[in-house]
Amino acid sequence: MLDNAARDAGRPPPRLLAVSKTQPAAAVAALAALGQCAFGENYVQEAAAKQAELGRASPVSAGQEAPAGLEWHLIGHLQSNKAREAAALFDWVQTVDRAKLVAALARHRDPARGPLNVLVQVNIDDEASKHGCRPDEVEALAAAIAGEPMLRLRGLMVIPTPHDDPELGRPAFRRSRALFDALREHHPGVDTLSMGMSSDAAIAIAEGATMVRIGTALFGSRPAPPAAPSYTGR
Repeated sequence: MLDNAARDAGRPPPRLLAVSKTQPAAAVAALAALGQCAFGENYVQEAAAKQAELGRASPVSAGQEAPAGLEWHLIGHLQSNKAREAAALFDWVQTVDRAKLVAALARHRDPARGPLNVLVQVNIDDEASKHGCRPDEVEALAAAIAGEPMLRLRGLMVIPTPHDDPELGRPAFRRSRALFDALREHHPGVDTLSMGMSSDAAIAIAEGATMVRIGTALFGSRPAPPAAPSYTGR
């Protein structure tokens, strides 16, 4: 799907980030055995549990184990008090949206691991319900990241407003690409524009995504949470 979308748009194929949040470690292991190496998680604790389980060489099937060397991306909102754990657990943090996080992640990153890859999360549609910095705050935040030896500025992550018709999201993707190109003028090492999910990946790729975050198309729909028990009065 991704290769076809890239070919149709005349663009290089993007990197695939498998969104494994809420999925069991066994599902990650099964996909890793097929060659997928990059996985995205929303919560620090959930990622820690999966990494611990997969570190015990979780079997995929008889005689088959998940390959080593998985790459873990944090794609959920990060609270400052979780920065120490995030800096230790993840290879990438895609949701840096304030200076306080920059300092915390840099302070807690183990030099033996090398610099932590970081994306600036941008609230491209200025939605009150979403995290992310404003577009006009990107440059200052990027400069702060670039100034930390234990962080590596890689680019931007955006989550545009979802639409029933994915085509309606194209302007936001286009604005994101323009912001990405402007960032690259000041920071030539920037190489990643993370945008697009299962429902709108083709349009995101056409507008310049270099990484897409796919969950449902890989793992299937997430199970609905159990309904709260009804009160019968007895």
